[in-house]
Amino acid sequence: MSKLNRLQIQTALQSLPGWSRKRSAIHRVFEFKDFVVAIRFVKAVAIVAEKARHHPDIDIRWNRVTLSLTTHDEGGLTLKDIQLAEKCDRLAE
Repeated sequence: MSKLNRLQIQTALQSLPGWSRKRSAIHRVFEFKDFVVAIRFVKAVAIVAEKARHHPDIDIRWNRVTLSLTTHDEGGLTLKDIQLAEKCDRLAE
């Protein structure tokens, strides 16, 4: 899968509210009611990520979960990152 160019990334981010680009990755902070709900979300992300064979960096701080996505094999953002971000957004609804 090839890296997305700057325009493709900007277009994709328009349909991903809450996500922002930092260097070669996209990031979003999800906030939940409490720690237990945050961990349930992380478990759901783990299942989806494993099925996609594409794994985010995850930082958990009590009720806040930060996901960072990049395609390391390609050295930047690809469609895999955008698709996984969309799935994670649906999990948080």
